[in-house]
Amino acid sequence: MSSYTGIDWHKQYSVCYSVNEQGSRLGEGRINGNDLADFQAYFARLPGPHAVVHEACWNWAKLHELLEQVPDITRLVLSHPYKTRLIAEAQIKTDRLDAKALATLLRGNLIAAVHVPGRALRQRKHVLRERLQRAQLRTMVRNRIHHTVDRQHDLPLPQCRDLFGRQGLAALKDAKLPDEERQILDDELALHTLLQTQIHATEQRIAADHEQQPTVQRLQSMPGVGKILGAVIAAEIDTVTRFISADKLCAYAGLVPTTHASGGKIRHGKLLPFCNKHLRWAFVEAAWVAVGCSPYFGAYYHRQRARGKPANTAIMITARRMCRIVWSMLKEECDFCPAVPAQNQRPRSLAITTEGHR
Repeated sequence: MSSYTGIDWHKQYSVCYSVNEQGSRLGEGRINGNDLADFQAYFARLPGPHAVVHEACWNWAKLHELLEQVPDITRLVLSHPYKTRLIAEAQIKTDRLDAKALATLLRGNLIAAVHVPGRALRQRKHVLRERLQRAQLRTMVRNRIHHTVDRQHDLPLPQCRDLFGRQGLAALKDAKLPDEERQILDDELALHTLLQTQIHATEQRIAADHEQQPTVQRLQSMPGVGKILGAVIAAEIDTVTRFISADKLCAYAGLVPTTHASGGKIRHGKLLPFCNKHLRWAFVEAAWVAVGCSPYFGAYYHRQRARGKPANTAIMITARRMCRIVWSMLKEECDFCPAVPAQNQRPRSLAITTEGHR
């Protein structure tokens, strides 16, 4: 590369700093408004080809898509902000120094790079994560409805398993409350209905978009993994070849504890903080469903409980087992099957037993 450029990106402007192969300064500048024409003009003044790095910060994809349109940028790297210790732990921190540090690390090939999925996959992730955000909002609204109902005196409600099912919602709409409380409950029910409608429409769109994807279909053969969780796991993993082992995928999903070993002593702490939290959520949700519908995962979960593990710890161990199996399924391109294949018969699907995948 003829130039190495670090970009410290902000919402309203960006600061660029460029060095050559020897580390000497080639140029620096401030791009107000993050305009594509200004980026093109900046790099036109530098000798090409260019290598560029920027951090995976807020809305990083917007800058990434702009830089992809700049001629002569042949290497575009996305840096992990928490692993770039030279910047994160700097005592003197300015936009110019951050950009210079990124350019220097890129020149030495010392950047902790982040995987950049394709634009189509990024769009699918936006839809999936939007569905998750709306589901979280729905949970908040339901909690508010419970709070409103519970502060009433002697309010008769139907004996039903789900207060937000058809029978429960009908009882809430007909409940006799004081005028102020009635208005609050009606507003909360209207918001709940709106969110429920949007979530249902989003789920239909997700199911239609991922119906023909073989990876999603394969993941749905795993107990506890349906259309939504299968789509989330497939999108967050992207390509399984990124992970050289199942342990790497488990670490990426944040399903392994932190470890501190020193002086012959090993201590395990909380789960890894820097991970793909959407992927961890998907595996944990799938594990809770699988322990109730799959004899294999149910037995595995109860065996952990018999060892004295708390419920949350046991389900996390079960989710880690599921993650390891998913890695094998995607790596070997086969479906999940709990049965052991016949002897001397080439298996068409992945056979999982209690002795496997330790």
